[in-house]
Amino acid sequence: MTEPIALVTGASRGLGCALAELLGRTHHVIAVARTVGALENLDDRIKGAGGTVTLAPTDLTEDTATQELCRAIYDRWGRIDLWVHTAIHAGSLSPVGHLDPQDWQQSIAVNLEATFRLVSYLTPLLVTRASVVFFDDADKFGAKFFGAYGSTKASQISFVRSWAAETTKTGPLVRILSPQPMATALRARFFPGEDIGKLATAMAEANRILPEILLVNGTK
Repeated sequence: MTEPIALVTGASRGLGCALAELLGRTHHVIAVARTVGALENLDDRIKGAGGTVTLAPTDLTEDTATQELCRAIYDRWGRIDLWVHTAIHAGSLSPVGHLDPQDWQQSIAVNLEATFRLVSYLTPLLVTRASVVFFDDADKFGAKFFGAYGSTKASQISFVRSWAAETTKTGPLVRILSPQPMATALRARFFPGEDIGKLATAMAEANRILPEILLVNGTK
């Protein structure tokens, strides 16, 4: 396969889904998420537009499943040219003294441990000129009631910043982008009742930031 390979983790909805659909125009997309039905809908849209996609339903909190995913990518393609990571767990808003222990552990499992494993397992697959894109959510860091989400997301971004600094000369090129507020299911959990008419759609935001992603990747 000569077309570039784009891995999108968290591709079933929101920004990840929109970016996967758009990337299908220029890349072969490997779409990763837990929700099979949503991935199948994405598959229909990408193929309907003439693109190619491989669906990879995977629970990224399971180490064995993540290893199998990365091994399958190696066996079939041997490389990744672009990795876009949007998989996230949005814990319920709660005062820190009342956080649900299970919600806390899931926030750690998805936002931190899954990120660590993916970086470890994907590094050998990322070619020197590959790009990796994460997304920050800085206004939640330290905000009231965002103890679980804000702290684990901030830790994720700190981890990625270290990786970015370490790979400046060797590659891959690791970037952290700042999306605008979007009318997504994740944001609705945080701000129920918000006037979504004032927010960007996930597709509109994906279109806005896609040129930057492709420019970073050397595709454009």
